Amino acid sequence: MATLPAFLGKYRVTGALGEGAMGVVYKGYDPGIGREVALKTIRHALMDSADGAAHMLARFRNEAQAAGRLQHLGIVAVYDYGEEGDLSYIAMEYVDGNPLNRYLAGGELRFSLEDVLSLASQLLDALEHAHAKGVWHRDIKPANLLLTNDGKLKIADFGIARIESAALTQVTSVVGTPVYMAPEQFIGKQIDRRADLYAVGVLLYQLLVGRTPFQGSPEALMYRVLNEAPVMPSAIDGFGHGELFDAVLQRALAKDPQQRFASAWEFKLALQALHGKPVQPVLSDNTMVSVRARPASTPASPPSSATLPTDWDPAVLAQVEASLARHVGPMAAVMVRRTARQCADVATLYAKLAEQVTNPTARTAFLALIQTQSGGRTSVPSTLTAPPSQAGTLSGPLNEALLAQCTKLLAQHVGPIASVVVKRASASGATRESFFAALENAIADPVAREKLRAALHKL
Repeated sequence: MATLPAFLGKYRVTGALGEGAMGVVYKGYDPGIGREVALKTIRHALMDSADGAAHMLARFRNEAQAAGRLQHLGIVAVYDYGEEGDLSYIAMEYVDGNPLNRYLAGGELRFSLEDVLSLASQLLDALEHAHAKGVWHRDIKPANLLLTNDGKLKIADFGIARIESAALTQVTSVVGTPVYMAPEQFIGKQIDRRADLYAVGVLLYQLLVGRTPFQGSPEALMYRVLNEAPVMPSAIDGFGHGELFDAVLQRALAKDPQQRFASAWEFKLALQALHGKPVQPVLSDNTMVSVRARPASTPASPPSSATLPTDWDPAVLAQVEASLARHVGPMAAVMVRRTARQCADVATLYAKLAEQVTNPTARTAFLALIQTQSGGRTSVPSTLTAPPSQAGTLSGPLNEALLAQCTKLLAQHVGPIASVVVKRASASGATRESFFAALENAIADPVAREKLRAALHKL
């Protein structure tokens, strides 16, 4: 970690609390009013491009603006925003505690029923305040929830929060953490406060059962969240509360936002009703003794910087993302940027991404596409290639009968423009494989794209 600066603005730096990819969180002191603060920083020089810098700084300022307009005991207070040399910083409330994910790791600490209800209710109280102020968080997860040493919960990190009427992010952008994202977040639809309530439902499920309702790679998660019903706790072996939470979770995790709770307050009232008495405002003393006794978790060691590139060319990542998006949709952006941090070269990046494409036919098409783009130079593990019986579904010539069938299938999703898409996709000596990939890429909705893919590969 870098040498501590003496001051950031008027704040005296007294220590370091943690370090991320873009900056350090320092512990500081405000001499004007004599209080400890946390100083979250972002270093401009670490941003890989002018566009990237503008985006990251916009998100950073958004965090200050979103949290700064909120005043609630369940939300980490923001005091100030400033710049000092190459750094931008946010001065915020110093919280004596740890993120909730520390206590959930490995399922080593299980909360009592009363404490589960307390955590969920404290969270919903804070969200009700934020939503009433026109702010929805969009990334509710254990890592962004701080548990103080006296049993209170506080929401942190409003970096991707949406301020009502603000235009920091486009309606179609995909933001959030996949395992806690609502269906509408995966497909880039307009979202509102009910996306936060879905995330609370995921967290409640996790606190009760010990795992989230859906798991897997980002692509698998997206498919399951959009298409599968979660297994209710009452159907899980060892769950000791019968059907008590099933109705509440079915509503909280509804795929249609209109079927979810209309507000955080309504969600909280539903929890209180099934409990039959007021929910305690803090965690029990016994739980807090256990929490305080638990040793700090050791973070996983990152890959050696000696084997990884210091940065990736944005144009290269954009090309990889475009190739992958044909098969997994908007989640490609998340998958590429996450996986690139673990890879030293493009060939390795493609191979690791291919491992995450769970549909065998889609994986075959993805691998064939990257081989074509690289002139056959990209090497991928033989275990990733589809067996002949699967690869054979993409073989065969393009003929008029096939083009007519494909036009009819595509028109169900894009309308009359299907004939134009088919004509362009079949030009320039396209193979059946690349032709199908081009048709699938013409559909933005991942569910519709998967439906078309299944139909095409039956031809």
